[in-house]
Amino acid sequence: MSEGTELGRFLRARRGQIRPQDVGLRVGTGIRRTPGLRREELATLAGVSVDYYTRLERGRETRPSPAVVTAIGEALQLSADALQRLHELVALAAGQAPAPSPGPAREVRESVRGLLETLRPVPAYVVNRANDLLAANRPGLRLFPGITDWPRERRNITRYMFLHPMGRSLYRDWEEMAGHSAAHLRAMAGADPDMPELAQLVGELVVKSPEFARLWARYDVRARGGGHKHFQHPEVGSMCLNFEVMSIFRTDGQRLVTYQAPPGTPDHDAMLLLDMASPTEAAPEAADGEPGGRHG
Repeated sequence: MSEGTELGRFLRARRGQIRPQDVGLRVGTGIRRTPGLRREELATLAGVSVDYYTRLERGRETRPSPAVVTAIGEALQLSADALQRLHELVALAAGQAPAPSPGPAREVRESVRGLLETLRPVPAYVVNRANDLLAANRPGLRLFPGITDWPRERRNITRYMFLHPMGRSLYRDWEEMAGHSAAHLRAMAGADPDMPELAQLVGELVVKSPEFARLWARYDVRARGGGHKHFQHPEVGSMCLNFEVMSIFRTDGQRLVTYQAPPGTPDHDAMLLLDMASPTEAAPEAADGEPGGRHG
């Protein structure tokens, strides 16, 4: 295998992000030509020989023990998600590729669409493994202003963040959110490396968004199951919403995403406005083409 393996790129990218002082190493007065840790420094931290680690990074060693992989991951200060990705890459390098899986499902069950409506006024939507927006209630769709300008097949939460004209201004801390988004996509790619839809999305974003290309090259991996986001919404103003991500059983990876805020707070009041239409406003189109208005 060549130095261009995915495992090698992952190890080099993550090694370059660790400073010697981050792991308790003393830095001399000379100029370091290597960003981050040198190979010999990482090998020492992981308890393996420099030659062994070099062969692993260059793809000449493909069957390290799980204990060695974990030791290298700890030396790289990997998160649990990133460590899992490292184990997956080692398995791929050893020829233990997972069986090809079908593309991400786009059909949303009627019962799930009904659930979206019962959740109103809480913004809620459904995405698949590639982060395509499949269905949404009124506030969930209005949370992303301008996304309905795109055809349904192009409505994707990650694509919106990096390529839609409103994507950057919607998030008050866009840089942080963009990093989380790219890292989450890395986690999805690790779970299903052969999914064509995901590969096409990543290829498009790398070509069209320099910011995404830079973040993708960092090889950060982070699966997101909840947290909070700060929005600067053009219609309802500033709001900080907590979100939860829940897997939908028997859907091949579809996830339900909901947002909420404590009642009685300005954030909650702003969120409620997403579900309120002006007298002249038509009910917004749902992501899957179903009517979006139960309240409007």
